Amino acid sequence: MTETFIQVAYLIAAFLFITALRALGRPESARRGMRLAATGMLIAVIATLLHARIVTYEWIIVGAAVGALVGYPLGMWVPMTAMPQRIALSHAFGALAATLVGIGEYAHSWSSGELTRGHVTALGFEVLLGSLTVTGSLMAFGKLQGVLPGRPLTFKFQNAANFLLLGIVALCLVYLIVDPSVATIFAVMTVVSLLVGILLVLPIGGADMPVVVSLLNSYAGLAAVATGFAIDNNILIIVGALDGASGFILSVAMSKAMNRSFSNVLFGAFGSPSTGDANAGGNGGGEMSAINAEDAALRLAYADRVVLVPGYGLAVAQAQHQARELGDLIEKRGGDVRYAIHPVAGRMPGHMNVLLAEAGVPYDKLVEMDEINERFGNADVALVVGANDVVNPAARTNPSSPIFGMPVLNVSDAKSVIVLKRGQGTGFSGVENELFVDPKTSMLFGDARQSLIDLGVQVKSA
Repeated sequence: MTETFIQVAYLIAAFLFITALRALGRPESARRGMRLAATGMLIAVIATLLHARIVTYEWIIVGAAVGALVGYPLGMWVPMTAMPQRIALSHAFGALAATLVGIGEYAHSWSSGELTRGHVTALGFEVLLGSLTVTGSLMAFGKLQGVLPGRPLTFKFQNAANFLLLGIVALCLVYLIVDPSVATIFAVMTVVSLLVGILLVLPIGGADMPVVVSLLNSYAGLAAVATGFAIDNNILIIVGALDGASGFILSVAMSKAMNRSFSNVLFGAFGSPSTGDANAGGNGGGEMSAINAEDAALRLAYADRVVLVPGYGLAVAQAQHQARELGDLIEKRGGDVRYAIHPVAGRMPGHMNVLLAEAGVPYDKLVEMDEINERFGNADVALVVGANDVVNPAARTNPSSPIFGMPVLNVSDAKSVIVLKRGQGTGFSGVENELFVDPKTSMLFGDARQSLIDLGVQVKSA
């Protein structure tokens, strides 16, 4: 009866996870999706605690307590600007758990003489994928956090060295399948897999980390699938498959949004530093035209249609509430305000959606790139807050630009453009932005949060 209850609970949890994924596809249902997923996980954990293989609960209680003490601050106190690196760290913890389970299961089966080829095949994939995800996620965390340089870190013959190490890992796995009892080979495979994770991520630039984190999420899911097969746990197989598939699909979608192929993201920097000309397709020596808050506010106050374009600078300044307040002020004066969402603005998919929804911006005002691009031509003012590469018209107009072909927001089509920017630096791509020297563009320099506050004050008094 207990086993039947566990399997039924797993089936209910799986249904909740699938329903949650569907709900997460739309901003207005995302919160409900998270609640469904959390409920499904609670059911799965409770059911697993009833498993006959559990002989004592002491260490489980200790682990749950430590996890709660670590997890609560990560969930409640980490700012949205640090969410990408928090997610990378979470992937590392999840993959570490799968790796340790695999090592423990191998050690137990090895000592009891119960290793079979099928069993060790699942364990091998579990530890292989888990190990490289652990170190790869830590490298991604380091680059996003600024602990490691954001630029690609390369050395001569890196491509060949990485594939050699992958070959060694594959040979170790094949050897273990032939002779599961050789613990030394299992240890070598684990250590080399950890090294592979480091060397695969170091040569990838910081701007591509969102794609890498998503792909590592997929690897962690596949490791969970292998864990499920290794310990005969159905819910791990289901959840891991969902995680692996969704992570891969998301990685493909982000690569497409940047007009990049997977091979270009993952292997583009291998072997040598980037040789692209950062200024190719740049501003051609044009000058930026500065504006003060009072003049910028007059344009916004008397505009009929305004499109606000949020970028990573808005997230860094934590200015989402001020952006919403400014939008409300413009609408009180009769203007229509929409928020243009680029799929890779920020440092993770949906970053801008989450920030603006958190600030209380209605979901129907968050307009995706394909739809909002048709509206820029009718916009009286486009207000760009901390966005750079995703609004660079060179991606559409200049074949010599390194970002040519990347889908961007057509901000340059607006009748007037105001850009809120801290300084005159380039974006993550290192490419100068033609929009900033366009005659119709005015630059309001300073901290995004303070600039939005100043604009709000001036709009009120206009």
